[in-house]
Amino acid sequence: MSETAASMAGHLRPFKDYQARHFIWEVSEDARVATIRLNRPERKNPLTFESYAELRDLFRDLAYASDIRAIVLTGAGGNFSSGGDVFEIIEPLTKMAMPDLLAFTRMTGDLVKAMKKCPQPIVAAIDGICAGAGAILAMASDLRLATPEAKTAFLFTRVGLAGADMGACGILPRIIGQGRAAELLFTGRSMSASEGAAWGFYNALHSADAWKPRRETRAVAGRRPVVCPHDDKTMLNQEWAMGLDEMIESEAQAQAICMATRDFRRAFEAFAEKRKPVFEGN
Repeated sequence: MSETAASMAGHLRPFKDYQARHFIWEVSEDARVATIRLNRPERKNPLTFESYAELRDLFRDLAYASDIRAIVLTGAGGNFSSGGDVFEIIEPLTKMAMPDLLAFTRMTGDLVKAMKKCPQPIVAAIDGICAGAGAILAMASDLRLATPEAKTAFLFTRVGLAGADMGACGILPRIIGQGRAAELLFTGRSMSASEGAAWGFYNALHSADAWKPRRETRAVAGRRPVVCPHDDKTMLNQEWAMGLDEMIESEAQAQAICMATRDFRRAFEAFAEKRKPVFEGN
């Protein structure tokens, strides 16, 4: 093991006992799937300066998690998130000078960067209101599951702001297309659950009775080896800015790394023996 790899390994640690301050953190018994639950249901789970910062720091630190394979991001009380808290964020922002405003917008953008760089797949489980910064959190996730009651709105223009917030003008068109993204960002209107599913924003809709996002996320975490899903996420993000030759070469290197793992061999042996593979992460 190289000195760099040894140093990286030395920073790995379990996150099962992480103590969240501004949301609920739960880890499944097998320590594979962690749930981040925004937990201010009486106000539809708005974000504050403190919760923004803690989410940013947690997603950054998850690069060193030795036990977490996937993340569920959701809200309590039948709603995902109503966005920035009106009185704890919006009102203070109206009184800030430009340097402080820029520090805030860069901090919120850093949360999206941290989510994209977090190696674990992030699955947003969306019910009810998903608005403003809440819609951005859903957008920045890797997969999105929703109930038919989900209503998603990038409503920044409705509160006197630009639709270009936290990477929305770059990321949203890549998910639902330029024209549809322009409509949502220009008007700030709500996207219904059926529209979101038809447009590809939601990967699936589930009735409230069948609402089991953690179980489905566990399936995502459990059916793939440890190394390769992280590589998939890295490749999906970094290939945005690549030409065709760079894409193919980058994926050739990533795939060769996966082929050199014992998990690749385990998958072959399981197929040959007609059984389900058990991946061990090496």
